[in-house]
Amino acid sequence: MQTSPNINSSFRQWPYSARLCFKLLLLVLIALIIMACKPVLVPLYFSVLLSILLLPLTNLLEQLRFPRALAAIVSVLIALLVIAVIIYLLSAQIAAFLNDIPSIKKNLGEHYETIQRWVEQRFNISTDQQKSLVNNAASNIQDSGIVYVKQTFFTVTETLAFLIFSLIYSFLILFYRHTIRRFLFAVFQSPHKKNVDAVITGTKLVIKNYMTGLLIEMVIISACNTLLFTIVGIKYAVFLGVFTGILNIIPYIGIYTGIVFTALITLTTPASMSQVLWVSIGLLVIHFIDSNFLMPRIVGSKVKINALITILGAVTGGFLIGIPGVFFALPTIAILKIIFDRIEVMRPWSILMGDEPDLQSKRMRQQLRKKLAAKKAILSSPGNKEAGPEKPSPAH
Repeated sequence: MQTSPNINSSFRQWPYSARLCFKLLLLVLIALIIMACKPVLVPLYFSVLLSILLLPLTNLLEQLRFPRALAAIVSVLIALLVIAVIIYLLSAQIAAFLNDIPSIKKNLGEHYETIQRWVEQRFNISTDQQKSLVNNAASNIQDSGIVYVKQTFFTVTETLAFLIFSLIYSFLILFYRHTIRRFLFAVFQSPHKKNVDAVITGTKLVIKNYMTGLLIEMVIISACNTLLFTIVGIKYAVFLGVFTGILNIIPYIGIYTGIVFTALITLTTPASMSQVLWVSIGLLVIHFIDSNFLMPRIVGSKVKINALITILGAVTGGFLIGIPGVFFALPTIAILKIIFDRIEVMRPWSILMGDEPDLQSKRMRQQLRKKLAAKKAILSSPGNKEAGPEKPSPAH
């Protein structure tokens, strides 16, 4: 730890191209480690987020004279109960959806015939040619059916393993949280302990406020979407409402994904195109109210992340670890912004990640005022006053 200043000074003496290559290689190495260790990192990271959300409940139980282990177990069991209720409700809706497969096939057949007639009129492709193309595609799908069944089986087993390991990790993190805190303080030197304490406190506040706010917002949006689907007369209203509410957590692209998914599912039912149109308009209105009124008040403004970094983070997280990475992107960026705020060298990256137009405009106005004041000072200097009489006066 004492040689770190010498290492930093020697690193700064490297050529800029060498330092840039080193940083890029470090980023590539981190990405490869994340992709290779995905089965371990994803449940562990989810457990960290879940443990911080359960921390107030655990502290409350310990204040009620619960032993530390029992308090952690009760908190994890309550979280398991909530997850089980959500899975049960969703599975019941999915089961109802699967029971309606015969009617769905009938509706799809009607839509398919309509599309066939449109393609024949538009592109002069006969129905026989279209059927041959569809049959070829169906045979390819049939050949790979066993592979899809295997993938589905492994997906189910991976989901169960993910839940089991996440609950175990959450219990252990809650039980050993004081040991983990002492470890973090012991890793860094004493001059940095204030920053470490600020980062830990800020991370806990952001995850508790931000994630709790997102969960509350998800419940409100799911209820509003379910009410909308029920009023319009869409089947599977609860399933689609909860699903679009969950997708709404994904910033900027979740709402449009939900609209497309809802439209596709609705087309498999006897619903008319006007119902699909009204559902799409209603979802956009709910999203407008959410983003402009609910989100700022419920989630709050603890950490503001701009749209560019949010979308890049969601895309990068999805590329590295799949669907969980899309949901983990926002809290990860928020935590990184807190850390970058406390490190002088990384503060420019915190500015890039932030979304504070009012503060930036104030700074720009202050810089403009300084420039104008400097120009006035130059114009009012003695040299400029002496240069004034030398200018020829205009002829009368």
